Amino acid sequence: MSKIRQILQLHSQGRSKLQIAHQTGISRNTLKKYLRAFTDSRLTFEQITTLSDKDLEELFVKGAEKPLSEKLQTLLALFPTLDKELKKKGATRQALWERYRTEHPDGLGLSQFKHYLSAWKAQTSPTMRMEHKVGDKLFVDFAGDKLHIVDEGTGELTAVEVFVAILGASQLTYVEAVMTQGKEDFIAACENALHYCGGVPQAIVPDNLKSAVTKSSKYEPTLNETFLDFAQHYATCILPARSYRPRDKALVENAVKLSYSRIYARISGGDYHNLSSLNTAIREALEAHNNALLKGRNYSRRGQFEEVERAVLMPLPPLRYELKKCLYATVAKNGHVALSADKHYYSVPYRYIGKKVKLLFSRHSVEIFYNYQRIALHGRVKVPYHYTTDKEHLASTHRFVAEWTPQKFIAWAESIHPDVKLYIQEVLQRKQHPEQAYKSCIGILSFIKKVGGERLINACRRALSFEAYNYKTIQLILEKELDKKEAPAQTDQLKMPLHDNIRGGNYYQ
Repeated sequence: MSKIRQILQLHSQGRSKLQIAHQTGISRNTLKKYLRAFTDSRLTFEQITTLSDKDLEELFVKGAEKPLSEKLQTLLALFPTLDKELKKKGATRQALWERYRTEHPDGLGLSQFKHYLSAWKAQTSPTMRMEHKVGDKLFVDFAGDKLHIVDEGTGELTAVEVFVAILGASQLTYVEAVMTQGKEDFIAACENALHYCGGVPQAIVPDNLKSAVTKSSKYEPTLNETFLDFAQHYATCILPARSYRPRDKALVENAVKLSYSRIYARISGGDYHNLSSLNTAIREALEAHNNALLKGRNYSRRGQFEEVERAVLMPLPPLRYELKKCLYATVAKNGHVALSADKHYYSVPYRYIGKKVKLLFSRHSVEIFYNYQRIALHGRVKVPYHYTTDKEHLASTHRFVAEWTPQKFIAWAESIHPDVKLYIQEVLQRKQHPEQAYKSCIGILSFIKKVGGERLINACRRALSFEAYNYKTIQLILEKELDKKEAPAQTDQLKMPLHDNIRGGNYYQ
């Protein structure tokens, strides 16, 4: 309307039609139409300036429109019914036009039929046209119709789901049959789609199914934790389609419709006894679909993908994603937490004893988290009722005890004197249980801090002559020497420091 006001102002100033057309950029025929309407209105320029935009539109635009033809009026009256028919599976505008021409032989042609139908739909149900950038989004969804595999022995049919994915810019499509819409099958299908494309887009756009979205929302949906972990592995993000009749996933819905006519129809009639054979047939039909020329263009989806989109996709990670499962458990007093799926126990740092932790486990690894921080990582071991322990997780005392071995005590004794080593070897050989021998060895060797190396060596020599191999014998020999008030010898170079948390004989009595 501002353009019309400018035209009338220039006309009132005495400008020629050629000057006005040049200055406003409006064709001379349109200019003549506006000036004719101004003359017919018999209004002055001052009166025109007082009119609202709506009044101007009634005067200069709608007043100049030609009345609708009878054919067009008849067609417009059919549009509500045709729109409902178009929503049915398999319905196309071509088929609706053919039926319309059968009932109205003198009706409008196909191109005008499509033009007016699109204009009517835009007015009654406006939508925003989505411009898709290369490498930006991968849209994923499940088809409404299922396919079937046939049991080779009984002939029983098993329904399987059909996963469909499409890149926004090139429209390269991926289709795969899976057993369920569950989390494991959905994530595996998404991963296969990424590897089929040979790269990773900036975002994956799923529908609000439970495998992707735990809680739907128009503004901030809650994503499934495992699906989010999958996206992080591939360095992409998840952008769920809006809930409640979304309009931003029309591309994948159209891909589903095309799969019915170009893939379902092509593989129908075959007997497929497993998913592998069914997906092989789907892949052949899919390649034909992606390599077919797009309507009205001289290139295919595959050609467009190779030319403009493949290069901008992010690279695939070197390893495939391992599906992880989640469990919660409390750390036991021994510093281990149970993975109930395997009945196996894994260590965590001792300061988390009594804390509730989260276990994320895959086929090969077990990760343990506390307050969103990973506190332990182990290789998965499926041996029930066994322990996997990282020594760094143990408290210092426990770590020292865990390192007890015969070789450790023999080496310790040898560093004092060969006779002490010989005595310790005899102690180790004569105890029924290793832990009993270890405690005796600790008690005997700890005397070096109380009485010195020389007195301990003499005590071991006397005990060897008695053939008495235990902690109590060494203690009695040393106490007898104390009763004789013999001063304890201090041989500094023979001292062997014990662990700070071990306190001599009291620890073992």
